[in-house]
Amino acid sequence: MNVRECASLLKKQDDILIVTHKNPDGDTVASAAALCSALRRCGKRAFLYPNPQFNKKQRPLAESFLAAADFAPGFIVSVDVATEELFARGFAGKVDLAIDHHPTNTHFGSQELVQAEKSACGEIVLALTKALCGDVTAEEASLLYIALTTDTGCFQYDNTNDASLTAGAELLRLGADSPCIIKTFFRSASPARLKLEGMIYSGMRFYRSGRIAAALITQEMLRESGATEDDFDDLASLAGRTEGSILNFTIRELPNGGSKVSVRSTKEISSSAICAHFGGGGHAMASGCTIAEKPEKAAALLMDVVNELYP
Repeated sequence: MNVRECASLLKKQDDILIVTHKNPDGDTVASAAALCSALRRCGKRAFLYPNPQFNKKQRPLAESFLAAADFAPGFIVSVDVATEELFARGFAGKVDLAIDHHPTNTHFGSQELVQAEKSACGEIVLALTKALCGDVTAEEASLLYIALTTDTGCFQYDNTNDASLTAGAELLRLGADSPCIIKTFFRSASPARLKLEGMIYSGMRFYRSGRIAAALITQEMLRESGATEDDFDDLASLAGRTEGSILNFTIRELPNGGSKVSVRSTKEISSSAICAHFGGGGHAMASGCTIAEKPEKAAALLMDVVNELYP
């Protein structure tokens, strides 16, 4: 459906529960919160599913919208979720409406608003908010600016286009607090995060004469640095700083011994094709998956796939 049709559908619903994805980023959290705010301004009872993985920067965005334990939803909406495997931990249920911008969306929603050309789900929610309410509040503008800057890397990633820049300018006009957002989400880090970054950089792996870079993060590194999930924001961007690299892996060991993998690439390489070999997906130049191996073995398996796809 299009934005107008989606807004019409939502106006007919109530007791709406909005679901984000596991390992949440700023786009899923802030887009969901902005949509919840807009629905409440339309007189709807709307809440966010209490994702247990919201970190210390994300929780303040969501806390005033969280559903109580006894909330019984009448209509369920997912925001920025590409597959059923990515639902927030603990969520189980049928999604009535999926709002997403991932080209690998598996069409799990009974109905959907999927616009793969958008740089961030926040761009879709911006249009949807205007269709629902006729305007956008300053608070909603700030939330959507968080969503947009998260998924474009402050307009530095290759998915940045004229539409995303136009959306950013509109959100600033609508009152988005850019200085506070940039400081909070992109220019501040805990001592534990800084220590972890130093360990990551000193242990980088390089392949194909430096055209492929891999950052390996073990449980031992997390213990030594004191880093927690609150310090994991945008770890996937670190390996991409390598001069001359066109493909980057960030491989973080999970407590169960498996590894969470984030893949970033330039246009010549399909990150989603690489991740698909391990049951993952995402965007052409930014995807993720989970591999049931420790980081060293996971890196070797990833390189096997790369060598097969791009000999």
